[in-house]
Amino acid sequence: MSMMSIRNARTRDREAIRRVQEHAFGQAAEAGLVDALVAGGDAILELVAEEEGQVVGHILFSRLQVTQGHTTFPAVALAPLAVEPSFHGTGIGGALVREAHLRLKAAGEKLSVVVGDPDYYGRFGYSHERAERFESEYQCEALQALAWHDAPETGRLAYPAAFGAELAA
Repeated sequence: MSMMSIRNARTRDREAIRRVQEHAFGQAAEAGLVDALVAGGDAILELVAEEEGQVVGHILFSRLQVTQGHTTFPAVALAPLAVEPSFHGTGIGGALVREAHLRLKAAGEKLSVVVGDPDYYGRFGYSHERAERFESEYQCEALQALAWHDAPETGRLAYPAAFGAELAA
């Protein structure tokens, strides 16, 4: 029996990460977003899950800014999370989210935002109620936030430029 392990992503993982993203989403858009975030220096935390030496899961958090007037507050955006379809339902996605949260909280991050399935991300403490007062081009029921410490509850969410390119695509 093999054991799944989680570790920081490495440069040599780029092709495997791209493959996991494309398989999980059935298209290249999310893989392109990952490439653009990494190339742009916007990645704050990037982890992979390995099973028998094969990358089977990936999660990326990028820097997000919350702007309130002339004040800017750093936060993180979870996007994307992907698991190879043949490993869906095995807990790899949840393990990636939980490990990433532990690392982000320990690093002093205070707020994480995600656009995703409320039922799935709600299991990890994300809620639309925590995000509904933010201004964002992604404002909808799927926009959710999780605060670990004292964090703003209002303001404009400013995503890295790679997200804007994704909107235009």
